[in-house]
Amino acid sequence: MSPIPRRILAINVLALALLVVGLLFVGQYRQSLIDSELAALNIQAKLFAAAIGEAAVGNRGSKQHVQTERARQIVRRLSLTTGTYAQLILANGKVLTDSRSLGGRGGAVQVEELPPPKTDNGMTEKLSNGFEGFLRRLLRDTTDTTELSVATKIALNGEHGTAIESQTSGTLSLSVAVPVQRYKQVLAALTLTTDSRQIDDAVFQVRLDIFKVFGVALLVTVLLSIYLASTIARPLKRLAVATEQIRSGHSRHYAVPDLLARKDEIGELGNMLNVMTEALWQRMDAIERFAADVAHEIKNPLTSLRSAVETVSRIEDPEQQKKLMSIILDDIQRLDRLISDISDASRLDAELSRAKMAPVDLDGLLETLVDLHDVAIDDHGIDLNLIRENTGEIVIQGLEDRIVQVFRNLIGNAVSFSPDNASITLRISTEDAWVKICVEDEGPGLPPGTEESIFDRFYQERPDSEKFGTHSGLGLSISKQIIDVHGGEISAQNLINEAGDITGACFIVRLPQAE
Repeated sequence: MSPIPRRILAINVLALALLVVGLLFVGQYRQSLIDSELAALNIQAKLFAAAIGEAAVGNRGSKQHVQTERARQIVRRLSLTTGTYAQLILANGKVLTDSRSLGGRGGAVQVEELPPPKTDNGMTEKLSNGFEGFLRRLLRDTTDTTELSVATKIALNGEHGTAIESQTSGTLSLSVAVPVQRYKQVLAALTLTTDSRQIDDAVFQVRLDIFKVFGVALLVTVLLSIYLASTIARPLKRLAVATEQIRSGHSRHYAVPDLLARKDEIGELGNMLNVMTEALWQRMDAIERFAADVAHEIKNPLTSLRSAVETVSRIEDPEQQKKLMSIILDDIQRLDRLISDISDASRLDAELSRAKMAPVDLDGLLETLVDLHDVAIDDHGIDLNLIRENTGEIVIQGLEDRIVQVFRNLIGNAVSFSPDNASITLRISTEDAWVKICVEDEGPGLPPGTEESIFDRFYQERPDSEKFGTHSGLGLSISKQIIDVHGGEISAQNLINEAGDITGACFIVRLPQAE
């Protein structure tokens, strides 16, 4: 059995066991039975005492006394009916009668061990045994005295007394003593005694019933725990095996089991593992494409360098050599710029995953960028404007340095495509829980059908007036990657006037506002 089923079974059985152990402590139930038994004895004792007071009390001169024979008959008959042990004790402490005594002069039953059998059955032994028996009967005092209990003393004082005593057998002795009186005169005390065997049997039966219920509940708990564990542990094991196969197999033929039909957390976990696996494959494909693109982009300037170096060694014209050296220098600068951008793009994922986002005042950030670009823009006579369509502070949760990088790329891209003395506009507004920033220029716009492809790595679409190799084609791709990490969106479209002509390009960035 795997750890999860063992833990589920242990927790369920432990909870059930604690409940049963608590139920087995039936002390309160046992005490209620004892109280009920004492109450019943008290009622019986009152009835016995009333019967004796009415039927077994006579007058002897001016005094009342208990008539022994009649009292014995009443006690014996009533005790046989109720099954309790009764004693009638006079005020002087003498036991007038008890229910263990036979009626009449026979007295109490004597229990003695029989002597060992003998072969001598002569007349002398028979006469001796008979004489000893006669003496025992003759000398027996039918009104033995006994040490009065506390309950009896209370009853002789006219009150009701109860007593609970432990016996050597482990049971309890329950006693109730009530006064026997006639016309308010206490003549004797009647004590009724019973043991707790019936109570102990009742408590034992309750515990036995609890154990029976516990046995059934334990069986059901074990079966349900095994079922629950199988519905949890088995699919988790399948997921673990599948992920291990994917990890060690390096093959797309292995797939995570589809558990979405379960419609529970494990099904969601399986679905998320499928999504994660697919995302990993897509990332691997992207890395593969990126490596191929990098190789291609680096190969171009290297080929140009090789050709220029081979040519410069064969020509003697200083002007041609100078021109070739200029080409070599441009290719080296292009390689340096390309390698720097590739390094930045390759580190971007790891850096974004480690960095901690913080509140960013987007309105203030854009205003600062506009001020910083004024000097560079003035060289081309381009005017940069910031238009706020909403009032109030606009704050997002993000990485300020990377957000600055995005808008510097977009503004720099707009400047490179804008003619001299043109205007670039930054519009910032809010839409529900989103912030929308539009970077609008007055350039030639986007070639038809390139609204999405311009965000691909190494995409090259530069103005004719710009020197070749000045840009690596990674700026917009990096910007999209940064915006995606921030949970936003970036898109591009052309600006079209009423006549249907393209008047420029517009890059739209949407970011979620901070809560």
